[in-house]
Amino acid sequence: MKLTEKVAGEDPQCDGGDCANVFRTDQPDTIAVQGYVTDHPAPQGEAIVVLPGRVLKEAARALGW
Repeated sequence: MKLTEKVAGEDPQCDGGDCANVFRTDQPDTIAVQGYVTDHPAPQGEAIVVLPGRVLKEAARALGW
C-alpha cells in the first residue's frame, strides 16, 4: 500500500514537525493515519494511535465526509 496524498495534519504541538497526519492511499476507500502511539495493547501487526481532534476534523472535511 502506498500513501498518495496528505489530506490533514501538521499538528502544531508536534516536536518533529511531521506527526499526526492523515493520508489517502492507493487502495480504494482507505486512509492511513500517523499519530501518537499509545500503551494500549493491540493485535499483532496493528497499533492504536491518538490523533488530535482538530486533525481528524480537518481530514473529514478534506475527504468530503
